[in-house]
Amino acid sequence: MADPLILLVSGDRLDVLTAHFRRYEQEYAVRAAGSAAEATGVIAAAVDAGQPVAMVVSDSQLPDQPMLTAMHAWRTLVPTARRIVAIPIERFGSDTVALRPALQKGKFDTHLLLPQGLRDEEFHYAVVELLSDWGATVATSEIDTVRVITPDASPLALAVRDFLDRTGFPHRTYAPDSPQGAEALALHGDEPRFPLVHLTSRPFADRPIIAPSSVRGLAALIYGRPSDIEVDTVVDLAVVGAGPAGLAAAVYGASEGLNTVVIESDVIGGQAGTSSMIRNYLGFPRGISGMRLAQRARTQAIRFGVRFFTGWPVVELRPGKDGGPHTIVTDGGEVRAHTVLVASGVTYRRLGVAPLEDLVGAGVHYGAAMTAAREMEDRDVYVVGGGNSAGQAAVHLARFARSVTILVRRDDLAATMSKYLIDEIEWNPRITVRPCTEIVDGGAEETGQLGWLTLRDVRSGAEERVTAGGLFLLIGAAPHGDWLPDGVRRDEAGFVVTGRDVPQECWAGGLPPANLATCVPGVFAAGDIRSGSMKRVATASGEGASAVALVHAYLEGLRTGSH
Repeated sequence: MADPLILLVSGDRLDVLTAHFRRYEQEYAVRAAGSAAEATGVIAAAVDAGQPVAMVVSDSQLPDQPMLTAMHAWRTLVPTARRIVAIPIERFGSDTVALRPALQKGKFDTHLLLPQGLRDEEFHYAVVELLSDWGATVATSEIDTVRVITPDASPLALAVRDFLDRTGFPHRTYAPDSPQGAEALALHGDEPRFPLVHLTSRPFADRPIIAPSSVRGLAALIYGRPSDIEVDTVVDLAVVGAGPAGLAAAVYGASEGLNTVVIESDVIGGQAGTSSMIRNYLGFPRGISGMRLAQRARTQAIRFGVRFFTGWPVVELRPGKDGGPHTIVTDGGEVRAHTVLVASGVTYRRLGVAPLEDLVGAGVHYGAAMTAAREMEDRDVYVVGGGNSAGQAAVHLARFARSVTILVRRDDLAATMSKYLIDEIEWNPRITVRPCTEIVDGGAEETGQLGWLTLRDVRSGAEERVTAGGLFLLIGAAPHGDWLPDGVRRDEAGFVVTGRDVPQECWAGGLPPANLATCVPGVFAAGDIRSGSMKRVATASGEGASAVALVHAYLEGLRTGSH
């Protein structure tokens, strides 16, 4: 396959763009076009030839038509390409103001100042950031640190690939009769049970072939078990859950000298880790995917000494007595800790339509399912949910699917979704919102994949059967709190109550516990699992960081005997 295309478009500044993009020529096919019409021809030819288009970089003003008109045409041809507007310095002030409404609606990814001299690394930082995002979400990996060997797109194979995507492992999928498949089968030796996972890098030389029965088993084999912790070690802080709250607590706790362990049942990043692009998180003006945010936080935490154990859900928390350590129990071992942060988050509520529950992994997905999005090309896809996660999923799916329909029971999205996402959805020609609608039935086509849905208008009761190639469910939030003891009080919905919300019998001296403290001394809660939380990434991160101050105070009380 030809190298991915980077297309540069400008009338009178093409020499500047061409000079600055020479550094990419070894790995990309860099082409130049002097007009919108010429650029459209280049993109069309690339599409016809099957050449991937990674990026289009356009001058803010073109000689033959308005730049935004051209951008719309290019997006129609290649919706997966990243789009940059380069603005010359003499027009930067006026053009950024004029283009701001279009940027807010997602008509292009970012605007940058056209480089003024050599080594404009701020410019190239933005370019590489967008190319990296394109490579992670669209391109087929050129590296196969992990090879997935499978004859078909089974639910387990899809789940394994999604796990590898979310954990940042470069991987590719091969058929059993391919050379790579034959190599894996020869190493495996036994009767094959697909999918096989071939770990090709040196750190996994002692266990190169895995035939996982679940994603959790694969995670445990790759990352290790909680039983790897020394039995006589009592850590300062054990964090249950590696979403934004847990990761923030890990970073701040370990950076301040706390011996910190994080236990995650699934994939580091939690529910936020499935978001294709978070655009309103402080400090990331071009947005950041949930996976990348989680992996950066994990790397940051490991730098400070945090130990992560992935793939083992906590089944029990045994509170310590009289200031003694708490015990976290998993099927893979126990962890003892002076303090525990409950940051296990939430999961999406089940739809409850039996025929569709049977198709989970076969066209029906809970959450954004980033890997499955790439397989929605030329399909009509439905997203159920009105929150930011649903909006982000719809925008990402629209890069691949023929159409994306968001189904909500409310009259509109205004009460549940951020304005920037609503604006982007309203502009995107591939996305429609269908209000006051619920799903009541569905079924498979002959291939066993999802084929149709029955939708019902909640006002009139009228039903309609529609063709559906994919269904992504991002509805509500059910807390992960079944493993908590009765002493950690929860509200009627199962969310952990903290601070002034705990029952007064838990108050000491007429005063409530601290804001993030539970009824059990030394046990705190943060993020989506906490009753009354805002269910936003930034809020969860803030709560996780804030909990560390309470941990310090509690540990100081243990040392001084004041607890």
